[in-house]
Amino acid sequence: MTQAMQSVYDAFKTTANRYPDKPFVQVLPETAEKYRTRAGSHTYAQVLAQVDAQRQAYSLAGYGPGLRVGLLLENRLDFFQHWFALNALGVSVVPINADLRLAELQYLIAHSEVCLIVAIASHHALLNEACGMLNSPVTVILPDAAPPALPASQAGTAAAHAAPGPVSASLVPAEPTEPTGPTRATECALLYTSGTTGKPKGCMLSNQYFLHAGAWYVGTGGLATIRHGEERMLTPLPLVHMNAMAYSVMAMVLSAGCLILLDRFHPRSWWASVRESGATIVHYLGVMPAILSKMPADPADRAHAVRFGFGAGVDKKLHAEFEARFGFPLLEAWAMTETGAGAVIMANHEPRYAGTSCIGREGGDVRVRIVDDTGADVAAGVAGELWVCHAGGDPAFGFFSGYLKDEAATRDAHHGPWFMTGDIVSRNADGYLQFVDRKKNVIRRSGENIAAVEVEGALGRHPAVQAVSVVAVPDALRGDEVLACIVLSPQAPGDANPETTARELVQWSLSQLAYYKVPGYVSFVSQLPLTATNKIQRGEMKTLALQIMQGGRAINTCDLKKPGGMA
Repeated sequence: MTQAMQSVYDAFKTTANRYPDKPFVQVLPETAEKYRTRAGSHTYAQVLAQVDAQRQAYSLAGYGPGLRVGLLLENRLDFFQHWFALNALGVSVVPINADLRLAELQYLIAHSEVCLIVAIASHHALLNEACGMLNSPVTVILPDAAPPALPASQAGTAAAHAAPGPVSASLVPAEPTEPTGPTRATECALLYTSGTTGKPKGCMLSNQYFLHAGAWYVGTGGLATIRHGEERMLTPLPLVHMNAMAYSVMAMVLSAGCLILLDRFHPRSWWASVRESGATIVHYLGVMPAILSKMPADPADRAHAVRFGFGAGVDKKLHAEFEARFGFPLLEAWAMTETGAGAVIMANHEPRYAGTSCIGREGGDVRVRIVDDTGADVAAGVAGELWVCHAGGDPAFGFFSGYLKDEAATRDAHHGPWFMTGDIVSRNADGYLQFVDRKKNVIRRSGENIAAVEVEGALGRHPAVQAVSVVAVPDALRGDEVLACIVLSPQAPGDANPETTARELVQWSLSQLAYYKVPGYVSFVSQLPLTATNKIQRGEMKTLALQIMQGGRAINTCDLKKPGGMA
């Protein structure tokens, strides 16, 4: 107990050895039906045995430090079995969103250089097609298949993918690991996040990142106090995002709690799931309270065990009303994949200023600046860009290790010790931070970050499209929705029905992009506002988008955006 935990696997094994009979994961009947698996609880000891068996299989096949393995396993128990087993060997995992399409998969597989993909059967054909088009030797296997032996040239090669630079020691006490095993600095996962330009960036996340995320959550206290061995956390958020993978999983592992994973948010069965699972904590996105608040009042609205919700983006007009109706606080927080828990901010103490988009105030472990476009600090009450770093001797403690293969982007995201978030906040008279807007050109729809240029690139490849600009428009439920302003090619049929053309283009884009990225609205325009160098004038596009929506000149294609495949 004198040496710090070195890995996620260490943390899980420590808890499993101390509390073998406590439940680690509960699979609800509705989730089991969706995934065609068994409902019920899985104890820490049961999962550890499965992890260790998988670990041995990977070890015998030659997997070791420096390698990456892709996991397309949704929110299934298989995800933990493979993640923890690979983590024990120093192998990084690359969670793959099941909604990604061919072009997106091609990019992710090539960029991450995964040596193996473990995936559910329904996605093997698409994954194999992506690998084949890249002439990639990557093998795709089922989660219960034996991992293929690695070629001697790949087995145990640590140099190619090791996380750069030293990483600060974790503050979490634990049992020692063998000196030859992974360390806190070892890359644990590579998570992709959309930027404002170019392709999605791969965020390299170390073992320290995950251990500190869990330690912060367990120790943050206040209205978010986590009771050791008592909590049951329900989340519909996907394990491909840091919220579920870092905060939810690690908080439960470090507190001997139980994790209840849904395949996604189902409004009609949400409260039944909450009650049946005995959830004491729920994680949410802003769209969820908005939808639940529209459901008819029920005498059982407060018949649950939930103590608090943890999330972001609740409609400020609904915040207090939701809490009064359902009987628990929605604790708004701010963080990014890049900052992890090294600079997380949370409104977990009163006053929370519900209804003002308040995210709380920074704790003693976080430093904050709010600056204008010149980098000068702004006065209280004035909105500016949020810059953050960790307090103390290591300003990057708990942060990501950098963007994979993009040192320039990593440098550009920092100003000295400060990470420049691109988010706009203000500080009220009492010192509390209030989220205002996103400075970056990212469309945030139901918690998903969508890079406009990625959608534009996909639509621009269609022969009927001459030029396109994608912009966010307000959506009462989802925060933002995607509007595509399209200039049709001269070769496009001139007598085609605009609505038919719009729907055909969106149907086509569903084969290129995840469903949530495709346009929910389409408007055909004669020209786009361009600079002298033929770049899109983003500010002008926002004005044009507002005029289009207010004038009823957009074709609604939201009904085509359906999860799970093409409409």
